[in-house]
Amino acid sequence: MIGVELAERLRAAGLAWTPAPGDRFVIADRGMDDEVFVVSELTIDVHEAPTGRLFRFNGTTEWALDSVEQEAVVWLPHESQLREALGARFRGLEPVGDGFAVTIAVGTGEERHVDVDAERAYSRALLAVLG
Repeated sequence: MIGVELAERLRAAGLAWTPAPGDRFVIADRGMDDEVFVVSELTIDVHEAPTGRLFRFNGTTEWALDSVEQEAVVWLPHESQLREALGARFRGLEPVGDGFAVTIAVGTGEERHVDVDAERAYSRALLAVLG
């Protein structure tokens, strides 16, 4: 799983997100960066409000949080979502030493982006595409 810092860089670079069941996210900068939440129709659902999307926490008693705006959460995309975002530029994923390399098409050539796991390698490749 990618970390909050890398996820925030993807968001700042313009990676769009329409929340769907199964999506992971954190509520950053509120002392909850280490708590990963998952969109689920039973416990955390997404509601379209006049002010924007709200993540509603249903039945939570651990802490007083009814809902939070989408701008306050940071999406932690899955490997398949990152690969899909690369689109036709994606050329391949391969193990490299203790990590993985993602190869993407750039102009008439290719670039490799290496990191410790596949999701982070995909993220770095996507940052290059969005950058």
